[in-house]
Amino acid sequence: MAQQSNQAPEVKISCSICLDLLKDPVTIPCGHSYCMSCIKISWDEGGQRGIYSCPQCRQTFSPRPVLVKSTVLADLVEELKKTGPRAAPADRCYAGPGDVACDVCTGRKLKAFRSCLVCQASYCEQHLQPHYQSPTFKKHKLIDASINLQDSVCSRHDEVMKIFCRTDQECICYLCLMDDHKGHDVVSAAAERTEKQKELGESQQNIEQRIREREKDVTLLQKEMETINYSADKAVEDSEKIFTELIRVIEKRSSEVKEQIRSSQKTEVSRVKELQEKLDQEIVDLKKKNVELEELSRLEDPTQFLHSYLSLSKLTGSTNSPVPKTNRLWYFESVMAAVKAARDKMQNILTEKLPLAEPTTRAEFLRYSCQITMDPNTVGASLDLSEGNSKVTYVKNTKYPAHPDRFLQTTQVLSEDGLTGRCYWEVETSRPALVAVAYKSIGRSGDLHARSFGFNNKSWALRCDNSYIFRHDNCSLRIPGPKSSRIGVYLDHSAGILAFFSISETMTLLHRVQTTFAEPLHAGLCLLGFCGDTAEFCKPR
Repeated sequence: MAQQSNQAPEVKISCSICLDLLKDPVTIPCGHSYCMSCIKISWDEGGQRGIYSCPQCRQTFSPRPVLVKSTVLADLVEELKKTGPRAAPADRCYAGPGDVACDVCTGRKLKAFRSCLVCQASYCEQHLQPHYQSPTFKKHKLIDASINLQDSVCSRHDEVMKIFCRTDQECICYLCLMDDHKGHDVVSAAAERTEKQKELGESQQNIEQRIREREKDVTLLQKEMETINYSADKAVEDSEKIFTELIRVIEKRSSEVKEQIRSSQKTEVSRVKELQEKLDQEIVDLKKKNVELEELSRLEDPTQFLHSYLSLSKLTGSTNSPVPKTNRLWYFESVMAAVKAARDKMQNILTEKLPLAEPTTRAEFLRYSCQITMDPNTVGASLDLSEGNSKVTYVKNTKYPAHPDRFLQTTQVLSEDGLTGRCYWEVETSRPALVAVAYKSIGRSGDLHARSFGFNNKSWALRCDNSYIFRHDNCSLRIPGPKSSRIGVYLDHSAGILAFFSISETMTLLHRVQTTFAEPLHAGLCLLGFCGDTAEFCKPR
């Protein structure tokens, strides 16, 4: 750093310890001047073994110099005081909590401007001047003010650690190099810093690149969120319109049905009234006829009786009831039946569950977790079940009796229950193994392709080895993904979704299938390795 110059007069006659104008100025043998009290305190606190040094140039004196007031400097200070108030030094900024304080300042300390690795001290700008001005400090290493200077000093030898041991990956001093690190790969700390600085630059570039990529991802996610919100708002708006229109159609249809029922009611009531009026008139006529017959029956004269009888005895009109025998209410019953049928049909439609969103987080997948047990009747050759039929082990000899559902000459097994709806399970495997799903109608013997998981259109299988291979209907697809002994399987039977995941501390999608399933699916396992290999349907952790 360039030597400080063009200092104000008051700075030139200020004490470099208290940074104030000299009080009772004294000049020590090296030529530097201090307040008498300041230099006394400095020597009283810092003097060792009868050796005293200048706080600025570090020149040492022994014995302790006798301090005599400098009258010339005292007069100059008095003259300067008469010229008026002086400005505070530009660097007068006192150290606070968390700041690095100057090690030379007495009383209230100023903030340190730089630290010296050789002196193991920190200096404010004023007290740093000797490091710029004196040849004594020319080779001293200055760094930004640091509170952790001891980190640069060897705790064993109290020497500055200027060497880096690449063998042990630590900073050491030159004495350490002679002892514990002899023969190690060492370089200067500065050279190692230069090398690490390059790596740091590359790391920063990588981080900055990742930040840019993540910022792009955040922008995409923001756009996706906006799209989701817009789509949801649009769906709500459209569904409200549809239901409003549906309500309008229902209300219109209800009004039409009411009108038809009332019209039919009016017609039927009019018909009944007309018939009632005819019957009322017929009753009046019959009553009149009955009175006439009653009077006729009282006549004693045979001639009059017979003469009147011939004109009164004959009744006109039908003797049958004019009231229809059929139930005229059938119309209303049929209308109500049609209305109820329409109601039931609409209820079935409206109560149908809307499609659920596909899970995206592990917690959401675990909501559909189910425990899988294997069917002993399907256990193939060289397999043995244990742990409540949830674990299968590759063995030399099988112990299971013959059964039509058993896989012959194939080391695979199916679950006991068929799976529909949404299901999630996890499998812990030894490699190599197949984690599969299959229809119960998959072959059990005969053609290898007809009975092996993944080699036919009745099964879907993920081979887990040093890599992943997905196979269906004898078509293979190599899948990249993190290796894991635990595989997660998600099935949404009605939606035709089948997905395989690598499970570790994270959940990574390996492969997803979108199809149509014709039958319930059974979880399947197949061991492809050696005796002792296992696979187990385990409880998700």
